[in-house]
Amino acid sequence: MANFKKSDLKLTYSWTASAENDNAKITGFPDNVLLDRHEGYEVLPFLNRYMDDKGWTSQATLNKLENVLRDKLPGTIRSHANIKKWLNDNFSL
Repeated sequence: MANFKKSDLKLTYSWTASAENDNAKITGFPDNVLLDRHEGYEVLPFLNRYMDDKGWTSQATLNKLENVLRDKLPGTIRSHANIKKWLNDNFSL
């Protein structure tokens, strides 16, 4: 199970989400929830869930996914479901 922490991320994020604990309530990859790629409290749980879904546990993979989210993912793709689909189609180890 992926259980990465803030200190495992290599990119710089804002950690100012007003409802930090709400992110723990998100399960799966809902189509109606948007991800702010610059907000650590949103990115970290998303990446942990995605890596769990794929069975990945490496910190190097976590950091590669961070880079892909920040630098490669088109800005028009914002929902958790669509980001997961895009990653499945465009990211490989």
